[in-house]
Amino acid sequence: MPVRFRITLLFSVLVFIILSMVCSGVYYFFYTARINNITQRLKNRAITTGRFLSQREIFDQKLVQQIDSLTTISLKHKTVQAYGYQDQPIYSYSDVENDSISVSGDLLDDARVKGDIYFKQGEKEAVAYHYTDNNSRFVIVVGAQDVEGKESLQSLRNILLLSFLIGNIVVLVTGYFFSRGLLLPVKRIAEDVAEISAQNLARRIDTGTSKDEWFHLANTLNQLLNRLQDSFELQRRFISNASHELSTPLTSISSQLEVALQRERDAESYRTVMQSIYQDVQHMSKLTQTLLEFAKASGDPGGLEINLIRIDEILLKLPAELAKINPAYGVKLKFEKLPEEEEKLLVFGNDALLTTAIKNIVVNACKYSVDSQASIGLIVDDKSILVSVRDDGPGIPERELGNIFQPFYRVEESRTTGGFGLGLSLAERIIKLHRGSITVQSEEGKGTQFDIYLPAASQLGTEF
Repeated sequence: MPVRFRITLLFSVLVFIILSMVCSGVYYFFYTARINNITQRLKNRAITTGRFLSQREIFDQKLVQQIDSLTTISLKHKTVQAYGYQDQPIYSYSDVENDSISVSGDLLDDARVKGDIYFKQGEKEAVAYHYTDNNSRFVIVVGAQDVEGKESLQSLRNILLLSFLIGNIVVLVTGYFFSRGLLLPVKRIAEDVAEISAQNLARRIDTGTSKDEWFHLANTLNQLLNRLQDSFELQRRFISNASHELSTPLTSISSQLEVALQRERDAESYRTVMQSIYQDVQHMSKLTQTLLEFAKASGDPGGLEINLIRIDEILLKLPAELAKINPAYGVKLKFEKLPEEEEKLLVFGNDALLTTAIKNIVVNACKYSVDSQASIGLIVDDKSILVSVRDDGPGIPERELGNIFQPFYRVEESRTTGGFGLGLSLAERIIKLHRGSITVQSEEGKGTQFDIYLPAASQLGTEF
């Protein structure tokens, strides 16, 4: 069932229930008011008749009957009956000849006990009233048909029923158009989204001017499209740069093999060609390995082996790791404000990836430092762990700082130093994968400092 019909149906059902309760309440209120009114009028008639009958020296029964016949008011087919202490009839009157109310002894006894009792008999409504004074004590039963009250109640019932039916029909129709208008922005948003494709990601949804839920939905979708566009652009540049980086050594290998096979050469020439090809293959192997690590770091923590890791142990392994890359590289470890409890040095993460991230930043620092040395600082507090890596190299121009974490991006002055431009990008993704952040501060001619912030394991609890 379409949402429009579901909203209309739900709206109509709610109004149906509300109107039912209101109409039923109004009818019940007037029904109760009519019963109270007729009961009071019959009781007043019984009290008046009782006073007349108690004054026998003034009012005889014929006079009382004459008075009852003159007080017809709006009560039709009135009947008045009086009974003595021993249930003997002492008076009776009826508008219609031979008309009477059947009265039992139990009813008279109940009236004497309770004072007055309301009851129905056929079309008549009646009250049995126990009248007492200094001279007399008897039960007077007065009954009549409340024609006017019932007609008014019937008219009210018809009006309420008609209003109920018309109200529900109006609500059903207006609810349909209301839901249609309510969902129009959703339809418009769906049409706009349907026209957006990978080749047309620059288009955005019109959010309108009113700051309502539809504005929030359209704005959220636009933000999603912004992220998708950035991802597509990043992927396009990544594929383009990766293809270029891979095609360069492949072209070199192909060219060298083609030249070597054009004519016969001596063993030394072939050895030289093979040595050059071997260097290109090594270059491709390193690039492929880096791309694999980059892809792994672009995933989510759910697919990684996460353990508790001591951050100081990772840093202490770096000198040996750097010596394998270049014997000239070195680090100066400066651990400040280390806590006495070793639990504060623990972080949740993947040992291999976290080591790779920090190592890439340290290798960069050594590569551009004047003496190939990098300084590593460690500061620990209750909530986070800060690892700072500093070099005394030429620094990074301010205009380049916003791009250094882009894949395959290399600062203009560093293009001659080798590398693929993936080290910092890989490091940033690994740090983000560990719910951390990385910032950079650099001043030309004075060096660069990278600050890595990682959340302490105690702050993450048992969930990563």
